[in-house]
Amino acid sequence: MAKRRERRVPPSSDRREEGVESSKRMIRRGGGDSPLSPQINIVLFLIVVIAPTVAVLVYRTKYAPVTSRILSAYVHQQGLVKADVNYQEILTELKRFQGFGEYLWMSLFKIQENSKVSTNMSQRHYTYPVLAYITPWNNKGYDIAKSFNSKFTHLSPVWYDLRSQGANLVLEGRHNADVGWISELRIKGNAWVLPRVVLEAFPKEFLRKKKQRDKAIDMIITECKEMDYDGIVLESWSRWAAYGILHDPDMRNMALQFIKQLGQALHSVSLERNNGKQGLQLIYVIGPPRSEMLEEHDFGPADLRSLSDYVDGFSLMTYDFSGPQNPGPNAPLKWIHSTLQILLGGTGKTHQNLAQKILLGINFYGNDFALSRGGGGGAITGRDYLSLLDKQKPVLQWEKNSGEHLFFYSDDHHVKHAVFYPSLMSIFLRLEEARSWGVGISIWEIGQGLDYFFDLL
Repeated sequence: MAKRRERRVPPSSDRREEGVESSKRMIRRGGGDSPLSPQINIVLFLIVVIAPTVAVLVYRTKYAPVTSRILSAYVHQQGLVKADVNYQEILTELKRFQGFGEYLWMSLFKIQENSKVSTNMSQRHYTYPVLAYITPWNNKGYDIAKSFNSKFTHLSPVWYDLRSQGANLVLEGRHNADVGWISELRIKGNAWVLPRVVLEAFPKEFLRKKKQRDKAIDMIITECKEMDYDGIVLESWSRWAAYGILHDPDMRNMALQFIKQLGQALHSVSLERNNGKQGLQLIYVIGPPRSEMLEEHDFGPADLRSLSDYVDGFSLMTYDFSGPQNPGPNAPLKWIHSTLQILLGGTGKTHQNLAQKILLGINFYGNDFALSRGGGGGAITGRDYLSLLDKQKPVLQWEKNSGEHLFFYSDDHHVKHAVFYPSLMSIFLRLEEARSWGVGISIWEIGQGLDYFFDLL
């Protein structure tokens, strides 16, 4: 679905020894009538001047209004969230941002500036739920999840597949699971860990046989208990659509009933957590309906209402709008708006209850499309993007209609390319769109983004 390690620079052994010797000298020289030593002056300065400053910063951070907290992000303070951006700024600011962890604790007298940085790694600016996907093939995401743990409410490592094996079912993927990583997450924060499970079982046989459905639910719950998960993210609708079963009203109804049955079973399992007891959670992955004229395979507003009491969140895949055969923006802002309009409709209590369960998909990857010689191209990560910026030194353009940045370049074979990759501005606009609807977000995936993206969350 990447990360920057938060490193504190420990004092060297020489400095520790100097501190011990300094303390011993202070004790040996100590006397009731002697003037205050320089060390005591420093301590008094820290107590009288620095401590109140820190208290004020903490108070402002905790109790500031939402709008001012949004704009308190470092990237906003530095004026980096803008349409008019060039490649040098991106490369320079990312180097600076990535270096923050190395100097956070080096100077007490830079405490105001450094407190902004450390706050940016821990303070949440986006107050609705944030689900982050992590993939084994892009393991930078594991580190990001630890460093920016408090930015996320849910973490979903992409680990499992539930498959048919003859007449039986098998849950594959435990070999991907990283128990040590989960333990570190529990220590660092309160984000729930819900691995993704893709339901690959043959749907006609699976949905028609109660024994198979019950077996699948039992396998999922057992895995959650044994591995100490907080639930799962289930992806099955796209698979069922690909098999063509959703065109059959009876099969479609059985599909919905299975999701309800799974949700009920997960919620009935009680877990002990830091904030008390909770049931296992179910987040369900859904695709965006392409138009108001819904087709049978579309997951629509009626489906949303039908499952809302059984599902804790809906991970809405509002990305991949364009592809190699139809190059263009990854997730046009107007398309995102219309998708939410179709699913949520108007206003009122029903709208609010449904909205709070939507997790609007935001891509942290981009696309590099070839525009000639038959087209082609595909997804790129942040590392690929920075390499292109450094090599091609392109002119970035802001596409107002889609709300995305792009640039063009010609490769070594003189083939012209168009590159669409998220920017601070494009992500900010999508967060604001989500905020206006009162929905959460889901990020695919955090290992593919740039480090300073997380400052906006």
